Amino acid sequence: MKVLPRIYYDRDTKVVARELLGKKLIRRLGDDLLESIIVEVEAYYGPNDPASRAYRGKKSYNIVMWEESGRAFVYNVHNNWLFNIVSHEPDEIGAILIRAVEPSKGIEVMMKNRLIDDVRDLTSGPGKLTKALMIDRTLNGTSLTTEESEVFIVDNLVNYEIGASHRVGVTKDLEDELRFFIKGNRFVSRR
Repeated sequence: MKVLPRIYYDRDTKVVARELLGKKLIRRLGDDLLESIIVEVEAYYGPNDPASRAYRGKKSYNIVMWEESGRAFVYNVHNNWLFNIVSHEPDEIGAILIRAVEPSKGIEVMMKNRLIDDVRDLTSGPGKLTKALMIDRTLNGTSLTTEESEVFIVDNLVNYEIGASHRVGVTKDLEDELRFFIKGNRFVSRR
């Protein structure tokens, strides 16, 4: 397993978002390793991005977006924790929302965490995946760049076709399409 280093995230947020597709998201829960493949993401920039959590400036809940790349940024929307990865060029601001993952190991534990038995519905949305992987505010600011972390991302060589669209559920968006997904993957939250 090759954990993605911090320098991997020190690039343009949109570029990193696209390249995270197909990588493995690993969540350590005690002795269990829950593994999934990232299949849908959205890129968010700083104060000039009207859909970004940074749009209204630095606040106590979003301060991690201004910090070093390669950290978890976890916040709550409509009673759901949302898992983001801080990623931006030096002296910039940005984060990538993980919208959906395809579970690959520890599926029984994930299903127990969600109290469901339909695998297709297990991680096909940002709130669903955080419940399945037990990701909450306690992981906010956690480094994702070491295998000793409770959550980290590893490289994974897969072939797939990338789709793109505007971000989901935002009232104001940038011109660029900043939502990326693996075409045809059944865990993508919206097609």
